[in-house]
Amino acid sequence: NLDAKRDWGFAGDYVKAMGMMMQQDRPDDYIIATGETHSVGEFAKEAFKVIGVNDWENCVGRDEAYMRPAEVDYLIGDYSKAKNQLGWEPEMRFEQLVSTMVEADIKLLSSKKECPTEY
Repeated sequence: NLDAKRDWGFAGDYVKAMGMMMQQDRPDDYIIATGETHSVGEFAKEAFKVIGVNDWENCVGRDEAYMRPAEVDYLIGDYSKAKNQLGWEPEMRFEQLVSTMVEADIKLLSSKKECPTEY
């Protein structure tokens, strides 16, 4: 679903938040998020932009077989408690996240190594 909106964030930022949580005197619950939402389509558009393709919609197909029957259309987190109590906030912006991911895949593919099939 290219219209589904998500709160996309960088794992490195989230790991930093986890480290800050572990330094607290007492455990607590925190929402770790960016506070911004972008659609899957926006993600695809940014990814194709990194490789110089502006007409991305002609490169992406929609297949009903892959649509979730109970899609949550809009997910966004409020990280204000983590900011106020931990001093944490996300550092990597959406566009940089997408660019970093695409560039990592390009590097992997250009190294002529096989892509991992298991994690």
